[in-house]
Amino acid sequence: MTHDSAHGTGTQDAGAEGAAPRRLTTREAAERLGVKPETVYAYVSRGQLASTRTPGGRGSTFDATEVDALARRTGRREPSPSAAGDLVFRTGITLIEPDRYFFRGVDATELARHHGYEEVAEWIWTGELRPGIRFTAARESLAAARRTAASMPRHSSATDRLRAAVAAAASADPLRFDLSPEGVLNSARSLIPTLVGALPAAGDGADGEAGAEGSLAARLWPKLSARPADAAALAVLDRALALLADHDLAASTLAVRVAASTHANPYAVVSAGLGVLEGPLHGAASGPAHRMLAEVVDRGGAAPVVADHLRAGRRVPGLGHRLYKGEDPRAGELFSLLDEIPRAAPVVAAARDVVATTARHTALHANVDLALAAFSVAYGMPAETGETVFAVSRTAGWIAHAMEEYTERPLRLRPSGQYTGPRPPRPLPAAKAVTPEGAGPAN
Repeated sequence: MTHDSAHGTGTQDAGAEGAAPRRLTTREAAERLGVKPETVYAYVSRGQLASTRTPGGRGSTFDATEVDALARRTGRREPSPSAAGDLVFRTGITLIEPDRYFFRGVDATELARHHGYEEVAEWIWTGELRPGIRFTAARESLAAARRTAASMPRHSSATDRLRAAVAAAASADPLRFDLSPEGVLNSARSLIPTLVGALPAAGDGADGEAGAEGSLAARLWPKLSARPADAAALAVLDRALALLADHDLAASTLAVRVAASTHANPYAVVSAGLGVLEGPLHGAASGPAHRMLAEVVDRGGAAPVVADHLRAGRRVPGLGHRLYKGEDPRAGELFSLLDEIPRAAPVVAAARDVVATTARHTALHANVDLALAAFSVAYGMPAETGETVFAVSRTAGWIAHAMEEYTERPLRLRPSGQYTGPRPPRPLPAAKAVTPEGAGPAN
């Protein structure tokens, strides 16, 4: 059952030819325009839209033709679902084309070449560049996140710790329910460095505050490697963070939009994203690519390793992307940096050998998971490094999508299930006797 908004009554349909034009309620007009009901009245006050009070003065109605004309002028009409029946979202963050992608209209790879991760995140959030910006964790939230992450079993993955850190940081932030744009941005600028700060140092490294005022890449490095970072290594890491900040409606971002549609706070929407990101077909996809490249280097060639994958019925990791016809532009950008680093040469050669070997039968190109794997293998990092980088980086995109979703009609993402179970009504099921554990069957 559909309920009208507080400002409207039912829709008035035109009858026979010559009858009054079809009238829309405030809520229906807002949905056609893709705005909030309050914005509809702002259009009225500016003279862009005419309204008529309903009998009894309990709301207003609008001419459907006039609303449609305004939607065309403003370009804000809700897109129709695609022919395939996919749900379409209106977003101004990322545009993906067959061979490249853009952040708010700017080529994302070009943006990442000239600006660090924090600057790219600000651009995604606000459409403004803030050169030299550094994100700072709130002391209480960071302390809570560190305590929680440190209490987890030693075998816990980085993503396990990040999920726990988000929950702990949220509990320490009494302002997390402020969903105003500035409130969300304040939470985001604190949350991202909190995630990095909550991770343990790699190896036996000291886990202190060293580098807390540096770039996010510089603060993340000691969580990934016990080796000191050089300028070239930090450049690759920072570039990877900037390139991965968003990628339109990937699975984790869709989960974030659903959470945000309920007006869940920013920490909760990031938790939703992390839960989906951990899937082996999403953020964790670089782990298998890491292990494959390490084996290719050890065995001196890709052919036997690729053959083993195919023999076992496994796809060769790190290859192909459904949105790009050729090489993933993020992979190309990272490989261009790795090409300049002598220590990465054997791993980069191994990655290209994998691509060339599989190309004998199918034209699959390198994706960003292969590039992240090449980076992590070259620097002796753990196999889960790519997943960690992905999670930290993509938090920026999740926040951006949450901010967009907060401006949409709440709870709009409610599809209907197609029931395939037995037809009702059915009788109540008979109770099943419970046999005590370890006992034989009752006779």
